[in-house]
Amino acid sequence: MGLFDKLAGWLGLKKKEVHVLCLGLDNSGKTTIINKLKPSNAQTQDIVPTIGFSIEKFKTSSLSFTVFDMSGQGKYRDLWEHYYKEGQAIIFVIDSSDKLRMVVAKEELDTLLNHPDIKHRRLPILFFANKMDLRDAVSSVKVSQLLSLENIKDKPWHICASDALKGEGLQEGVDWLQGISYVILV
Repeated sequence: MGLFDKLAGWLGLKKKEVHVLCLGLDNSGKTTIINKLKPSNAQTQDIVPTIGFSIEKFKTSSLSFTVFDMSGQGKYRDLWEHYYKEGQAIIFVIDSSDKLRMVVAKEELDTLLNHPDIKHRRLPILFFANKMDLRDAVSSVKVSQLLSLENIKDKPWHICASDALKGEGLQEGVDWLQGISYVILV
């Protein structure tokens, strides 16, 4: 048992559940990321685009995450706000190879950050600059610049370069989210 696990037990966080909203434009890799975070025996082989939303659960050593995988298709993005009040953390996935829609991703992020149910809350935001395996992918630093992440001053955030198909970069993000969730939930 690690120090964090012992500390979590003493603080009553051993079975703490964190509600996470997984957002981003369609085809950014949200469902693939969530699938890779599940135990290998629970992973799906064929990933299909999410219509509406789906709910997935996974556990780390001391936290249980309930993830709301929200469709990123334009006609479903208006549904995101109905889940903001319940969210305790956000995973925002960006297709780092889709430079044309980076502006749309920034607009959606700005809308999210300015929503009354999000604006005044100190929600951690984990960004995955996904699809780093593709030739046209821009670096996570460039994604951060294009989305103006440096302007987010009132929320803890972290960006990870990721390749959801191989699972690269995902553990780093989950480790950060788990660590920051301890700080916020205590």
